[in-house]
Amino acid sequence: MEDSYIEFKVTTNPEFVELLGDFVATVTNEAVEFGEDFVILRTTNDTLELEQKLDALKDTIELSYQKEEKANIDWIKKYQDSVQPIEAGEFYVYPSWYEPKKGKINILINPALAFGSGHHATTFSCLGAISKYVKRGDTLLDVGCGSGILALAGAYKGAEVDLCDTDPLAVDSAKENFELNNQTYNKIWEGSVNKTNQKYDIVVANIIADVLKILANELKNRIKANGYLILSGILDKKETIVTNEFSDLVLIQRVAKDEWVTLIYKG
Repeated sequence: MEDSYIEFKVTTNPEFVELLGDFVATVTNEAVEFGEDFVILRTTNDTLELEQKLDALKDTIELSYQKEEKANIDWIKKYQDSVQPIEAGEFYVYPSWYEPKKGKINILINPALAFGSGHHATTFSCLGAISKYVKRGDTLLDVGCGSGILALAGAYKGAEVDLCDTDPLAVDSAKENFELNNQTYNKIWEGSVNKTNQKYDIVVANIIADVLKILANELKNRIKANGYLILSGILDKKETIVTNEFSDLVLIQRVAKDEWVTLIYKG
């Protein structure tokens, strides 16, 4: 064990925490800890490349960072202790250092490269929606799949799932998590919803409001008649950005958790 490690903290607006967490994990290939308005990387490796890439982001995202050398403790164990299992709908999401739970649909996720272990309000709410609306035999597309947790939930419910992400590390992470859970997907690709012409019973997009606005037409065109569109990653103060774009669909459920909103539409 090294005698010391670097604690690298990136502070930003709450709406960018998920995005920056993904970014830091992608650049460093290491796990990060999420807070309300910050992410923390603990590493024994050099952080110069990360600092340079964060500096390049400062023109588009408000952020600051600081790093501190600390005496080494078993911070991997400390991190593991901070990641607790969660229950959302029928699902029990747990890391490998916990046991599965009887009577639940157990999803094994080891939080690492891609964001998505069920703890964030948006992921939690999407799991609840999948629990409620997905049935065996459905087709499901997970747009911006991250760790693959939402597609995995659909697969456990008996759906045939496709998934995609613009981040190649997220695609790799999702593949690993499907293998870890002994579940199968139909197709997975690097890119977004515009790379398929298929229509689905369920489309899930847990991204951010501004991207949902950009993808609105593509997302709407991917759901079958009477299909469901589950949209999340929406800060409550940006909800109208999304509702204005999807007003031609029927909003059947709105789920608010913390300052985040999940919207479920029917085609």
